[in-house]
Amino acid sequence: MENAKKSVELTEDELEAFSRLILPEPQTGECIYNHFAITGIRVDRVEPGFVACTLKVPPRLTDRAGNLANGAIANLVDLVGASVHFRGLPMNVSVDISISYLSKAKLGDELEITSKSLGQRGRYSGVSILVRNKATGEMIAEGRHSLFRSAASKL
Repeated sequence: MENAKKSVELTEDELEAFSRLILPEPQTGECIYNHFAITGIRVDRVEPGFVACTLKVPPRLTDRAGNLANGAIANLVDLVGASVHFRGLPMNVSVDISISYLSKAKLGDELEITSKSLGQRGRYSGVSILVRNKATGEMIAEGRHSLFRSAASKL
C-alpha cells in the first residue's frame, strides 16, 4: 500500500509548479473540464459521417514522462467520436468506448484525429476514431465509440 501511495504523491518540484498554476475562469455555463479538453483542437474537415481534426500536444495533456496521457487520448476519442452525428437529429450520448493504445505521442507532436461513422441502427450508432502522428503517420490509438440518440422532444 505504501508503494502505491508513493507513486501518486507529488514531488517537491511538482508541488511548487502546482502552487503557481493559474486556472482560467470558465465562461458562464462552460465546464472547466471541457475548456482544457478542447482548447487547441483545430477542425480540418467535416463531411457527412466524417470529421478530421488536428492537435499539437500541449503540456496540460501530458503525463510525468512528457507523453500524451492515456486519459487525454480517451477524452479526445470521446469528443471527436461524439462530433459525428446526423444533421437534424438530437445530439448523441456515449454508451461505450473502447480504445487500443498503440504507441506514444510526445509533447509538441502534431496529431491527426479522424472520426468515421460505422453506421446507425435505430437510435444506436457506432464511430471509429484514429489518432495518428501527423509527421510520421504512426498510429497512436484506435478507438470505437458507441452512441445513443435520445428521442426528439415533442414539446
